Amino acid sequence: MTAHKLSALAFCTALLFGCTQNTPQNEQAQTPQNEQKPAKTVAISAIVEHPSLDDIRRGVIHGLGELGYKEGQNLTINFQSAQGNMATAGQIAKQFVADNPDAIVAISTPTAQTLASATQSIPLVYTAVSDPVAAKLIDDKGVATQANITGLSSELPLAPQIALFTKVKPDAKRIGFVYSSGEMNSVSLKEQLAVELPKHGMTLVDIPANRSADVASATRALDGRADLIYTSLDNNVASAMEAMVAVANELKIPVIASDEFSVRRGATAALGVNDFDFGITTAKLVATALDGTPPAQIKPQVMNTLTLYISPKHAQNQGVTLDETLLKDGINVDTTPAKADQK
Repeated sequence: MTAHKLSALAFCTALLFGCTQNTPQNEQAQTPQNEQKPAKTVAISAIVEHPSLDDIRRGVIHGLGELGYKEGQNLTINFQSAQGNMATAGQIAKQFVADNPDAIVAISTPTAQTLASATQSIPLVYTAVSDPVAAKLIDDKGVATQANITGLSSELPLAPQIALFTKVKPDAKRIGFVYSSGEMNSVSLKEQLAVELPKHGMTLVDIPANRSADVASATRALDGRADLIYTSLDNNVASAMEAMVAVANELKIPVIASDEFSVRRGATAALGVNDFDFGITTAKLVATALDGTPPAQIKPQVMNTLTLYISPKHAQNQGVTLDETLLKDGINVDTTPAKADQK
């Protein structure tokens, strides 16, 4: 469901408002180099495996290593993927509770909700959750709904996303949105788009795709109905990004996403947090819990530093030429390797 400072330019122009980052203060996780951390076990689960969530997981493990919990030395990692199946997610949750690890990391909204239902005692750190309030992991005051829960969410305000639409395709009026009705984060975003787009003279054309296998046909249903396709942190769609891109290339409709790897896999552009960095920041919360701080005393955090990723090559495939401002302010994935690949 997230260490890349190679000129990672935040897309914070006048249109794409100033961006800030809130990261956890973590004194407990700072350990002198000569002090050995005790052995711990961390269970990690994701609703599905795709490059964005995989990079978050790599960031978590890398970040824990930097904080003194090194896999293969004093840290055991148990990773399980639900492969997109909610019944499997439930089975994994039951197994994790039986194993009683020192902490659980839940990557993605469905996984976090399932694990929260399964345990109220094991420290549970959610990540790759875009709307923890809608997911009922925290309340509207930012307080966790269970004493064992804390986590890191991303805040992707719509104003800069909509500004990006107009930068990529200035005449776009109809915004296609392929989403999974079973993912609360996607449903919440659809409702927000329905309110915000008309304020900018745009309309929403939403098409459900409740399985990864449905993404291609849902994208094709936008033929003649959408000028641009937007997708954000929907795991069904992310699992089938290549299928969406293949149809979008054929129809010459640009795809705008909100994560780096969707652009590397074929989207024109994305404005979002860096997944590997997201994992590293999540690791600070996990390490604090492993060091003995109760999750109820670890405030849930928001990471909202937005980075623009672009692909002139993919833009051309989808019938658009990127504005010079985007080329100047964005990270060109056609020529720049992913941050995790540099580790």
